[in-house]
Amino acid sequence: MYGTSERLLRLLSLLQARRDWPGPDLAGRLGVDVRTIRRDVERLRQLGYPVHATPGVAGGYRLGSGAALPPLLLDDDEAVAVAVGLRTAANGTVSGIEETSVRALAKLEQVLPARLRHRVRAMDSAMVRIPGGAPTIDAELLTVVAAACRDHERLRFTYGTHAGAVAERDVEPLRLVHTGWRWYLVAWDLGRGDWRTFRLDRIDGLPTPSFRFTPREPPAEDLAAYVSSRIATAPYPHIVTLRVSAPAEVLAARVSPTAAVIEPIDDETCRMRTGAKTFDYIPFYLAQWEFDFVVEDAPPELLDRLGQIADRFARAVSAGNSLGGDGEQVRGGR
Repeated sequence: MYGTSERLLRLLSLLQARRDWPGPDLAGRLGVDVRTIRRDVERLRQLGYPVHATPGVAGGYRLGSGAALPPLLLDDDEAVAVAVGLRTAANGTVSGIEETSVRALAKLEQVLPARLRHRVRAMDSAMVRIPGGAPTIDAELLTVVAAACRDHERLRFTYGTHAGAVAERDVEPLRLVHTGWRWYLVAWDLGRGDWRTFRLDRIDGLPTPSFRFTPREPPAEDLAAYVSSRIATAPYPHIVTLRVSAPAEVLAARVSPTAAVIEPIDDETCRMRTGAKTFDYIPFYLAQWEFDFVVEDAPPELLDRLGQIADRFARAVSAGNSLGGDGEQVRGGR
């Protein structure tokens, strides 16, 4: 059994952990009757927590949003995760929240227990951040799109494509996906009648939310893999499929998910699909590997280009073997 204050904190933690709670489930978790849960819910309301109740057999309780932000309860791992996330946000790819993140981090660290403060600082001191060239995303844009995904609201925005065209797009947003480099929105494009992936840094201004929609069946169970396949090949005119003599996990550790789609064939080989703007890029990209590979599918022009480059390197090696260290031809050499 919990004391009243401890029980209130436990009840609040449960309400924050799940969207809806039937009254009997809460009572069972806290070891009290349903009448006590009703009294505790009323105490939370008096403290400023907007707890909504739904009557009836299927009814229950839900922690809603109020006019002011009430205190949040975090367990140890959640507190560390939030602190590390705020530190990352202060140096991340979302613009406009750096100063806010620092202020929130200062408040959080002030109340962190010593054991957690030590964990956060240890993690931070062990990380080195290299400034990158990734495009920054306006925090308000990210918030608007995320809210539309959550509330199932259609969005209208001006979008610049990979080819440079600009058009108005009406979409039903599904999820935001972050690759570690860029932010992408997976959405049903109403004008094209199909799923599309949109880079947030190509959206001009703030999208305009409109009426709600009924969510469609997602295009894939694994949206991260879906986005990887879309951005690794779809924007490029030239696609090549390779069978690589390396385990899929080994190759995946060397190749960015935004650059190629990798699927295992067996324990020792995998298949990779990638794309490029020109035929010249792919051969030099592949030349950096230490893995053998076989071209399974590629445009004839790319195969010709690979053959030309292979012949050029073969001639270079042959010519080098026929020369001495001072550049003179070795007698008897070929």
